[in-house]
Amino acid sequence: LIRATMGSCTPQHVNLLIKGFGVHRKLIEVGANKMDSCFLHHSVALLRLYPQAVACANDPSGRVLYESTACVGLLLTRVAFGLARIIISVGTLETTDGAMDGGNIMSQIMVQAHNLGTVEQLCLCLVTAGSCLISGSCTSAPVAGEACKAIWGLISGLNIVATKGKRQNFPLARIQGCSDEGIAEKQGVEDPKAEHASKTIAETVAGFLMKARSMHVAMCYALLHGSESTLSFILQILLRCSVISPKVCEVLCGISSQDHSSASIHGGADGTVVGALFGLIVLHRNAVAAKEASSITVNGSDSIAKSSSMEGLAIQSCLVLSAIAQGLRSHGRHGITCFLTASLPKQLDRLTALAQLASVENFEESFPQQRCSAAMLLLASIMLFEQVTAIPGSCPLFNDKVITLIPSIGTLCSQLKVDTSNIKEERTGWSGQGGMLTSWHGIRDGCVGLLEMRLRFGGASAVEQACTVGTPLLLVSLLSGGSKYSGTSANVLQEDSAGLSPAGVICALSAIYQCLPGAFLDVLLKKDSLMTLLTLISEPHLKYIRGWDGYCGGTIGLREVVSKVIDNIEFPFMMLQQVGSSSPSTSSSILNCSVLGGGLQLGGIGTGSGELAKVVTENMPHYWQLLQEGHVVSQLVSCLNILDVKDLNRPVAFIARMVQSSKTLATEVISEGLLSAALVAKMLDGTGSKEVVLDTLVIISDLARMSKEFYGPIGEAHVIEHMKFLLSHPDANVRSKACSALGNMCRHTPYFYKEMVKHDIVNMLIDRCSDPDKRVRKFACFAVGNAAYHNDFLYEQLRRCIPHLTNLLLGDEEDKTKANASGALSNLVRNSSKLCDDIISKGAIQALLQLITDCSATTLSPSRCKETNNESSLKIALFSLGNMCIHAPCRQYLCSPDLFHVLMKLKKSSDPTIIKYISRITSKFPDASMQAR
Repeated sequence: LIRATMGSCTPQHVNLLIKGFGVHRKLIEVGANKMDSCFLHHSVALLRLYPQAVACANDPSGRVLYESTACVGLLLTRVAFGLARIIISVGTLETTDGAMDGGNIMSQIMVQAHNLGTVEQLCLCLVTAGSCLISGSCTSAPVAGEACKAIWGLISGLNIVATKGKRQNFPLARIQGCSDEGIAEKQGVEDPKAEHASKTIAETVAGFLMKARSMHVAMCYALLHGSESTLSFILQILLRCSVISPKVCEVLCGISSQDHSSASIHGGADGTVVGALFGLIVLHRNAVAAKEASSITVNGSDSIAKSSSMEGLAIQSCLVLSAIAQGLRSHGRHGITCFLTASLPKQLDRLTALAQLASVENFEESFPQQRCSAAMLLLASIMLFEQVTAIPGSCPLFNDKVITLIPSIGTLCSQLKVDTSNIKEERTGWSGQGGMLTSWHGIRDGCVGLLEMRLRFGGASAVEQACTVGTPLLLVSLLSGGSKYSGTSANVLQEDSAGLSPAGVICALSAIYQCLPGAFLDVLLKKDSLMTLLTLISEPHLKYIRGWDGYCGGTIGLREVVSKVIDNIEFPFMMLQQVGSSSPSTSSSILNCSVLGGGLQLGGIGTGSGELAKVVTENMPHYWQLLQEGHVVSQLVSCLNILDVKDLNRPVAFIARMVQSSKTLATEVISEGLLSAALVAKMLDGTGSKEVVLDTLVIISDLARMSKEFYGPIGEAHVIEHMKFLLSHPDANVRSKACSALGNMCRHTPYFYKEMVKHDIVNMLIDRCSDPDKRVRKFACFAVGNAAYHNDFLYEQLRRCIPHLTNLLLGDEEDKTKANASGALSNLVRNSSKLCDDIISKGAIQALLQLITDCSATTLSPSRCKETNNESSLKIALFSLGNMCIHAPCRQYLCSPDLFHVLMKLKKSSDPTIIKYISRITSKFPDASMQAR
């Protein structure tokens, strides 16, 4: 009947069509209780006819569209609920005998719905409804709720088919029981095709939302006028779309994608999805307040508030809004006006409503823990919009009145200790099982986020209060899985119930960091606590983070987790550097860091930074030992293999610090594979940050300088091959570090000489001797000198450097550059006389004589400061002349009365080294009469 009347335009046939869909809906209600092949056949037939119903232009009343969509919605939701019941009762959708049972039939219906493009038709249905609303007609408006119900059924059903009812755990929960066997980055997905289909449907809905304003209007209408169950379906669709597509969050806020100015964006106004969701929260707040005052009035606008599910809808609204806020931040939006509108009264009203929902004591309802957790999550997500500024008073949001809306540190800590293991799904549609509010949000995420904000904006007094009530150890306990808290109440937290998503873990790490001025001894000098932090950058946890499909997953989550862990373990070094430690790091990026990150309060816990520095200094040997016992090197090297090349800054910088500190750590760095060819190429290929390249060169340079036993691993890493690019790098810092590394690679043995010839490195080093940058010239001379030190293998190639070295001796260069140039000339005659003629003809000897003459006046001056540099240009020049005097051509050229006159004057110097070098020269000229002159 439906198929026969679908194309007709007569009123009678349209009425038959409407009645036909109505009868079909009744049949679905009855037939859904018994799934067989007949039900499958009729279901697929309905899905095939649905696109024609959506395209039907012969029904101005909109009844055909409504009835057909209601049929599809009822079918898909019944199937989704049926699949869920089977999973709960049986635990699987498969049968042992291979018969086509109900589970298999329902799975096929879901797959067919996806293959037939049902979700696209449902989205077109919403677009049609929204267009009618925009034009002022409400004929098709009621269909919006039915379309959303059908979309939810399709997403939910395919998700059950994909996961077989298994929920993905948070990465933090998964590492508590991980083994050494292969680490799967996705958990709970048994049917990849179905999982992909479920995600594709959400992406399709998000795509329509971004392209069609009318669909946004239809969903807003459904939020304002839909039934309780419809509202729940819409909220779950919006949650999934917001998690999958951060761009759609802008649409839900009413922000234009063409508006790239983050400073003046206004979003979340009335008439947007965000505005409607806040409306539900405020409505619930007002209804509760009216109930408490015993002054409830029953009218049309308050009818929904009378429902027992109103609290559940408020909880769901908080969770969806949290996902939208997170999506906006991940898309680069900052400032609360993009989420709370530019109206200060409206901002305050919404925040006040959230603060009341987050209160532990305000209400007595069915779901107090979910309510508090969801409201705290949203409140923290909003506060984090201003995290970039991190300055109290920098935004209207951060005034004393608003900050007081955040629960106190004591209240937040008490909330963190609440046992969440018994929270059940009940009527909210959201589960707290395993510490999860949703599949992407932890039940303690919001509490930890607000605690971090309290510490960030509360200053030293907040840090002192947090340390007094044991906050740092409580947070460490959460990060360890919840079973190691040693506070006032033993075993307050249950095993595996931390309830922290990756976003919550990041906030917890940031909060611990804020407390370190008062908790350094308890956190970083206790092995268990330190091991907990280091576990978070272990390979299993990082792989789980990379596979996490929610907020703070993927490359962003990897970068943030690693950065926050390093913030904590690097605290002692950075603190000492901040107060003027005498042992700074040689790491290029670390040397450029002048302040502690994250707005850390050094003066906390009633102690000055000097006293804290003393405590840290006294305990540094023990801290180094703990880091080694915790295999921090292994963890950091694993980070480098997993992180994106653009996110290597922090771990590479910290490794550079460790390599510089001791040969033991340097050996461990190599044994853990830091110098594998693939990893070195990743760090030096230039696609990442300049700081990573600099710190990698520092590491290589320090290893090469430390011992010749590291030459083999450096060679196997093919470092020489990368030097060609690095020596011509546009940044002078990189060129100078490359020259320095090459110099140290030639320091102990001629191991790299042949490779330098093979890759034309010698010629490039020579060119760097005349580089525009003075630091590059200095280290190029150093490298050239060591390239000539061990034998004369490179002498022919180095012949071309003599004029460059000569010019440096005569030019306006710093003393160290001239010393290096003099030393290089000395080494060019150290192993043979091959280059003596060039040294004479290019004026190198004359330049050395000129340098000695110029320096002699300063050296013999009564007012000169005491010389403390044993490698001054004068001493090296004298030593170089001593080497040249060994060879007859040079000795003959040096047989000059002027030279001996200067040498005799310098012999009056009180510096024994100068006297020794002069005697070495004059001993090569036995003619006493010549010396006398």
